[in-house]
Amino acid sequence: MKLEWLDISIILGFLALTVGVGLWLSGRAQKNMKSYFLAGNDIPWYYLGLSNASGMFDVSGTMIAVAWLFVYGLKSAWIPWLWPVWNQIFMMVFLAVWMRRSNVLTGAEWISFRFGNGLGGRLSHISTVLFAVTIVIAFMAYFVEGIGKFSAQFLPWDLSFTLIGLTISSENGYALILIALTTLYTLKGGFYSVVGTEVIQFIIMTVACVIVGFIALSSTSAEQIQAAVPEGWDSLWFGWELGMDWSALMPAADQRIEEDGYNLFGFLFILMLFKGVFASLAGPVPSYDMQRVLGTKSPSEAAKMFGLTPLVLSFPRYFMIAGITVLALVYMDASELSDANGKLDFERVLPFAISEYVTTGFKGLLLAGLMAAFMSTFAAFINAGSAYVVNDIYRKYVNDSADDKTYIRLSYIVTASIVVVGIGFGLSGGNIQARTDWIVGLLYGSYVASNMLKWIWWRFNGYGFFYGMLAGMLGVVVLPSIMQVLDLDLLAIQQFPILFIFAMVGSIAGCLLTAADDEETLKKFYRQTRPWGFWQPIAEKVMAEDPNFRPNLDFSRDCFNIVVGIIWQMTLVVIPIFMIIRKYDSLTVAVVIFVVCTGLLKHYWWDRLED
Repeated sequence: MKLEWLDISIILGFLALTVGVGLWLSGRAQKNMKSYFLAGNDIPWYYLGLSNASGMFDVSGTMIAVAWLFVYGLKSAWIPWLWPVWNQIFMMVFLAVWMRRSNVLTGAEWISFRFGNGLGGRLSHISTVLFAVTIVIAFMAYFVEGIGKFSAQFLPWDLSFTLIGLTISSENGYALILIALTTLYTLKGGFYSVVGTEVIQFIIMTVACVIVGFIALSSTSAEQIQAAVPEGWDSLWFGWELGMDWSALMPAADQRIEEDGYNLFGFLFILMLFKGVFASLAGPVPSYDMQRVLGTKSPSEAAKMFGLTPLVLSFPRYFMIAGITVLALVYMDASELSDANGKLDFERVLPFAISEYVTTGFKGLLLAGLMAAFMSTFAAFINAGSAYVVNDIYRKYVNDSADDKTYIRLSYIVTASIVVVGIGFGLSGGNIQARTDWIVGLLYGSYVASNMLKWIWWRFNGYGFFYGMLAGMLGVVVLPSIMQVLDLDLLAIQQFPILFIFAMVGSIAGCLLTAADDEETLKKFYRQTRPWGFWQPIAEKVMAEDPNFRPNLDFSRDCFNIVVGIIWQMTLVVIPIFMIIRKYDSLTVAVVIFVVCTGLLKHYWWDRLED
């Protein structure tokens, strides 16, 4: 792609604005640790909601979402349930409130709040810190792969070079520049700079998304789209098998479906539901989601933040994803997706469609928006990773009496170190789909059992948490060897139940073979957090001490709100796709369902929020 100077000027102007705002806000972050990592709990929930939406709008995820929609059609709307994408709904309905009531700085510090400071609590705390840093580095490698592949498609300069005998490709050269700029303002300004720049980036991304969607609407027709796709492409529903045949139009798409292992879509859906419930109940992995929860002003504002995120994120993002996809379907020849080896690479759909079908000026704005998506997500992760190392290792175990300037200076060093390690893994090669599967299928699988039980069972202790995490991570290491011996080739989502069993056995055994946690720690946690679940022995003791204490009886209402919220979130995904492909009957149904679900959530969730 050759950009005009107008497009290049827009991109450079955006980069200058982002770095400038990030550095300008840095003065507010220098007061103390709470200011640096949580912005002093002073940012309104709607700014944090926009920031959270911006952080979830990453380039790698957008590239793979376009590839999914291109190949799987409307059924691709279900595939993000692999993460699961509706963990945001669990957070919105109750988990964000429970978490924010802790008043701690990081997710690892929350573990100490839950399990205390005995040996079991310290082991669980350390395992959470290590997992948090692993997650940050894994996602950074995922981001490096995505932004490098994307940038090299549209920026005109060859940035390849050799350093200490290591050849850096042009793709990775672009990734390194964007990472350096993002690290600069994040390192200096902490959480203030992360949120401030992300709000600006979200506005730019939203404008760019709307423009692309309208370009697609004006440049294609329903008849053109129908002629370019197989039967069933525009249907949301599926049977046991996917039931889509690309052989007459693009045989490589059938090959992609085969490689993904998604032919038995009904079986995949059952696995997604199984994983989704447990993974969502476990809460967020210790990363940027958790930092934004702990950074809100109050528990109810934490819930509102997660309610805003899907509302403002899903429509513009999928309006653009659908727009890019139909432009590629209608006008692009399959040969234009071929990589250097002649194989079709569907992750090239997004950059190629921008190159060919978006006009000058709008192209620069869209590219700036997508670069903003990368920078915002990357900034959020490295800020969270630094918090865990500084607050939960150095401050807790090495020096708890240093002044705030010392902690902040150490945060600079840690942030830079995490970035270097993450880049190293990112430069090792791979593809976005493989990295996605490994992160959401394997790493998350090791995390779920312990983190689900910590909320709902009073007897679950620090040892149970530690041995559950250890068993899950051991499963991640040994499962590939077991599959190789048994000659099994399982998808990451198919491996999840096995890892879940590994982790659940470790959790329950570690818990029941050791003593319960200190009763005062359990009572403090229960009194302050007020979870529902199997807490009856502790609830009775708390109520005996405080007759005015009200236990949480909202389990049934929360379950109802979760079901309604998942349907509500799904309508926000399919409505813009139906608009772009002109399927107006389905669009009408989706809008009606959205309105009904919004009314139910207003009455049974929003109006009943409390701190």
